[in-house]
Amino acid sequence: MALKTAELQLWVYTGTSGSYTGDPTYKIEKNIIATQSKIVFEIGELIRDYIDISFNDDYICNAVWATAVTTLYDEDNVAYTYSNPVSNTYIALDGYGLFEDGVNPELDRHALISANRIYLPENTAGKLPIFAEGVGKVVIDSATTEITDSGNSNQKVQYITIPANSSTIQIYDTDDATLLKTITVENQCEPKFTPIKATFQNKYGAFQDVYFFKKSIEKMDVTDETYKRNTISNSSVSYNTYEAQNKRYNVNGKTSLTMNTGYVSEDINTTIEEMFLAENIWLRWESKTLPVNIKSKQYQTKTSLNDKMINHTIEFEFAFNKINNVR
Repeated sequence: MALKTAELQLWVYTGTSGSYTGDPTYKIEKNIIATQSKIVFEIGELIRDYIDISFNDDYICNAVWATAVTTLYDEDNVAYTYSNPVSNTYIALDGYGLFEDGVNPELDRHALISANRIYLPENTAGKLPIFAEGVGKVVIDSATTEITDSGNSNQKVQYITIPANSSTIQIYDTDDATLLKTITVENQCEPKFTPIKATFQNKYGAFQDVYFFKKSIEKMDVTDETYKRNTISNSSVSYNTYEAQNKRYNVNGKTSLTMNTGYVSEDINTTIEEMFLAENIWLRWESKTLPVNIKSKQYQTKTSLNDKMINHTIEFEFAFNKINNVR
């Protein structure tokens, strides 16, 4: 009998693979289109609704498990008896592929950053996100960190500490012999300005840091409304000159920062591009981790051939009002 219907039961959960219980998170039924031979379920957006993105300078893994159980039915609504139902389990992060990568691209399963070079202030440690299932060890200069994978979703993405003033990071496959990626660490001396750290959620769904080393400009944009009021006293048929006729209300403001990376190499282009595409960005500002949005809406890829010395200037806007109106 020909295929007519597919029923999908999808569980989204944390913990260990297969540890879901109770009713499915989603239950979807689809009939086959007459001109097609397959029934397709898009589960990425469904899973994304259950990935909680939160960052307070703590670098916590936000991966989840997704188990999809699909049952196929024939034209008489009878379930097939051969290889039916089909169960698949995936580890999921809130990342994305590019258009040119095609449908459901498999991203790197080792170091969860695209660039091969990172910049840190001198005497400052950093963080490197890695995918634990695909990494056996990380060698930073002469120090080796062995990577273990317990199977729990909360440690699938691990943030390896980069010691201050390190120079080279090497990421090896699970066989501890195959070199997968080498990252160069540039330690920047900045005696004049205070470097500002931005952390964003990159294309792999991991938290990645970018430091802005040079000049920053802080400004505030204010919004308000006004109305014209009557200030004449009924008793004296007069008014006081110290009372406003045009009265302000609904006053608030938003603070923005224009920041500069300082001179960097072309290697940082992919990092800046991913930051421009990120939905979640935070700045470490005045000893607090504060959410921001990129106010700049245009990104220009810079090269040493075209631009000689490369500096990226980006305007960020804090993602909250200056006057607290959280209700």
